[in-house]
Amino acid sequence: MSNTIIDTNFNFPGQVSVYKGKVREVYNINNEQLVMIATDRLSAFDVVMPKGIPYKGQILNQIATKMMAATQDIVPNWLTATPDPNVAVGHLCEPFKVEMVIRGYMSGHAAREYKAGKRMLCGVAMPEGLKENDKFPEPIITPATKAEMGDHDEDISREDILKRGIVNEADYLVLEDYTRKLFKRGSEIAASRGLILVDTKYEFGKTKEGKIVLIDEIHTPDSSRYFYADGYEARQAKQEPQKQLSKEFVRQWLIANNFQGLKGQTVPFMSDEYINTVSERYIELYENITGETFVKGDVSNIQKRIETNVLAYLKK
Repeated sequence: MSNTIIDTNFNFPGQVSVYKGKVREVYNINNEQLVMIATDRLSAFDVVMPKGIPYKGQILNQIATKMMAATQDIVPNWLTATPDPNVAVGHLCEPFKVEMVIRGYMSGHAAREYKAGKRMLCGVAMPEGLKENDKFPEPIITPATKAEMGDHDEDISREDILKRGIVNEADYLVLEDYTRKLFKRGSEIAASRGLILVDTKYEFGKTKEGKIVLIDEIHTPDSSRYFYADGYEARQAKQEPQKQLSKEFVRQWLIANNFQGLKGQTVPFMSDEYINTVSERYIELYENITGETFVKGDVSNIQKRIETNVLAYLKK
């Protein structure tokens, strides 16, 4: 689909290096600032799908930048500018090699582990007698190691993070504190939109000055799971699936088509019609999460648009 951005190969003034993640591409400018481009790539089960989703990158970037603005009073972040709908610019940071996953409800990965009979997740106990999508007595932090492209993120306990020296204890206590604060604020924002923030993940980095800041995305449908608050209790009482706002609908479609990212499995064919329905769902997610109407960016030549806007910003 020509109206999507799958890959970039820019050469900006002062460019030192490029890092390509599952969805985002990060350009290091003069070892001072980072230009992060949200592509339209779709990743599920740690596998990048062969086709892009129209407007997905714009949606993720704009939700993340809005949420950073809405949380910067409680947790500092890396962001300095958004010169293009798909682009965020911020301070150069050294990322912590761990994702801070926090769960308010027993859903997704936690529910799958629970169903398999496990009552410990990342060294944290999960109470007996819970049903899928029940609320935990208190939100639990279940970190994951940050995988390289093509690898799977792995659950890890706080004890192992410290023992293996992935993060030192003083920094880790800050990461935990920031994670809880962000989840509380995110839950309040979600509640104001008639949503429940079920679980999410945050990533942090250190600036050159040694300041710990929030980086990457925050409260997007790729990094978070949302339920509609209306009817939540009734659905739980009847043990019915919850109405979700997240990427889970893509995962469920893949599972139904015999794909879970396991060795030997092939990604099922995604028709243009299906791709467009995914795009429409992402727009619905944006509008529900932000409470604003989504304004589509010009996609006649996304590469040129991004390059022009970033160059104009860097010239300043």
